[in-house]
Amino acid sequence: MALTQRGKVVIGVVVAAVVAVLALLAFTGNAPAPIQSLVDTVTSPDPCPLTGEERANGKDAPVRPMIAVKIENAPEARPQAGLDDAEVVFEEPVEGGLTRFIALYHCGGSGRLGPIRSARLTDPDVLAPFGRSLFAYAGGADPVKEAIEQSDLVDLSYLIAVDAYERDEGRAAPHNLYSSTVALRRAGHGQGEQPAEVFVFSETFEGKSRRAGVSHLPFSSASDVVWSWSRRADGWLRSHGDEPHVSETGDRIRADTVVVMHVKVQPGEIRDAAGNPSPEVTLTGDGRVWILREGRVVRGRWERASLSDPTRFLTRDGEEIPLRPGTTWIELLPLDVDPEFIARV
Repeated sequence: MALTQRGKVVIGVVVAAVVAVLALLAFTGNAPAPIQSLVDTVTSPDPCPLTGEERANGKDAPVRPMIAVKIENAPEARPQAGLDDAEVVFEEPVEGGLTRFIALYHCGGSGRLGPIRSARLTDPDVLAPFGRSLFAYAGGADPVKEAIEQSDLVDLSYLIAVDAYERDEGRAAPHNLYSSTVALRRAGHGQGEQPAEVFVFSETFEGKSRRAGVSHLPFSSASDVVWSWSRRADGWLRSHGDEPHVSETGDRIRADTVVVMHVKVQPGEIRDAAGNPSPEVTLTGDGRVWILREGRVVRGRWERASLSDPTRFLTRDGEEIPLRPGTTWIELLPLDVDPEFIARV
């Protein structure tokens, strides 16, 4: 039997009412699972690509380039500025048993960054998967500068983006060169691109792991790194030996995830003023990895087919090991240095 015009109107009103009720339930998180999933997909803001977290204001991640800053870690450089604001930090070995940081910023920023020091050949290899990023550093040897020129990085060296840097007269040179994310974005205006989503994140990990309250990474006596799990801080707290690693503000350096990659490191042809060879890190191929999250360590392997590819972290069964959303530190630990993981804090 054909519906009358009035019947069609009544059905239309009922359908509209049902849709309205389901929509209301969905926006309060109480709709049936298929509808809730659809609404969540449409309405959830894009998370920050470096942290996997949504912004506090509920907005999408900003569309702008990532900033990578080369920050010193010699004892004379501590306490550093801006490390506690970084979203991702890579720690790499440099000359004389020291390490140096590549600090990454995208959704957030810092009003003071430094001390900023020179680049190394490892840096373009570390940063390649993120795309065309702004790179701040304090010069480098000619082969390093040539490698940066040949990469996709936007070169914001202090010799190029002069106005983005300043010297802190209260600190001794060369440990006194500073900048800010605002100044670097101004210097790189109109250049660079949105960073690629390099990491896989998950709030939970159901795979095999074991307790690890303390992680000891003895790069050297000058860079004797210790990460300790803190329930109170809900994260990993960093020390150099027995000395807590704090920023200029006095805040403790903290990470949600610490990734320890065993990597091949060999002396390069470039040497510093004291004659020490500059280490070169091999970041393709595969190797052992330990991922610290929530007071536990997950053992696996890292794999990277080419420099343009992101590094994957896999279990022995080939399953992806996700990072906990938040701040990540990635330790490029030489093969001849054995990490130690202690269950009890």
